[in-house]
Amino acid sequence: MIRSLKTALLAGVIALPGIAQASGIKVCKPKLSIHDIQFSKFELPTLVRKWKATVSVDASRCAANVSGHFDIGFLRAKENSYDLEFRERFVWLAPSVQVGLDFWADEVPERFWIENITPCPCAN
Repeated sequence: MIRSLKTALLAGVIALPGIAQASGIKVCKPKLSIHDIQFSKFELPTLVRKWKATVSVDASRCAANVSGHFDIGFLRAKENSYDLEFRERFVWLAPSVQVGLDFWADEVPERFWIENITPCPCAN
C-alpha cells in the first residue's frame, strides 16, 4: 500500500513540470541550503542522538505563498556495520524550515545533501 502511494507520488512529481509547461505555466525551483547544524549527545534511556538543521529557502523566483517537498539524502555511518544511504522527505516553505532526524548513539550522519526539490510556479 505504502509502496504504491510512493510510486503514485513520484509519478505526480515527475509529471508536474510537463503538465505545467503544457498549460503555459512557467516552472521554477527554489534554492535550498542547509545550515545551523546541531548534533546532540545521546539521551538516556533511549540512547538517541538528535540531528537538527535549518534549511534556508530562497523562493524569490516562485509565486507568492507556495511550498513544496524536498529530500535530504544521508550517508549514515554506524559502528560495526555497513554505511547506509537513505533519504527523508521534508516540506519547504520560505524563508526557512527546521528539520530533524533521530540517530542511535553508535550512528552518525557522515554526509547529507538536498535533492528532489518540488518545482513551483514562477513569479510574474
